[in-house]
Amino acid sequence: MQTRRAGTDIALIAAFAALIAVCALLPAIKLAGPVPITLQTFAVLLSGAVLGMRRGFLAVLLYVVAGAAGLPIFSGGAAGLAVLTGPSAGYLVGFPLAAGLCGFIVERLPRRSLASVTAIFTAGLVSSALFIHTFGMAGLVLRADMTWAQAFDVDKIFWIGDVLKNVAMAIVATAVHRAFPDLLSSRRDAPASAQDQPEGTLTA
Repeated sequence: MQTRRAGTDIALIAAFAALIAVCALLPAIKLAGPVPITLQTFAVLLSGAVLGMRRGFLAVLLYVVAGAAGLPIFSGGAAGLAVLTGPSAGYLVGFPLAAGLCGFIVERLPRRSLASVTAIFTAGLVSSALFIHTFGMAGLVLRADMTWAQAFDVDKIFWIGDVLKNVAMAIVATAVHRAFPDLLSSRRDAPASAQDQPEGTLTA
């Protein structure tokens, strides 16, 4: 049973890492500034909202590590460690943390709130603001030779799109949780089933 669970977790982590890659490779919208608008943040936050803190974090981390290792899965087909030293580096660093925080919040929502678009939207937007936007602006300051005011002027362009992507993310996540209500069940809190109990173990 534990092996089956581990296999399922690995498959989900890999699938969501692939989803992030697909969203990153879709045509980006280029506005003012060095960072394009992509669907990455939709997939990043969806990973946390659907998979929970640990698996969501690992899915996004796998995506970042695979891109840094040379797979052309960053925006525009970019790859390699050079991307992590460029102006968009802060956004990439913030992605796994945002997914982890979004998952942490969603895991702790009352079960009925997993069907609430508003609750999951709020979890995604808070996570994005704290990690993706904050780390993204820090990256612009450090790697694009901008002041914080200039970085904010660039970053604020992303907010309208971010709100729309979080709405879409919340709609998809609530649909998934309705279809698979036990997807976020906490293993540490869930009682072990009879199949999981060592032979001869008595339970109350």
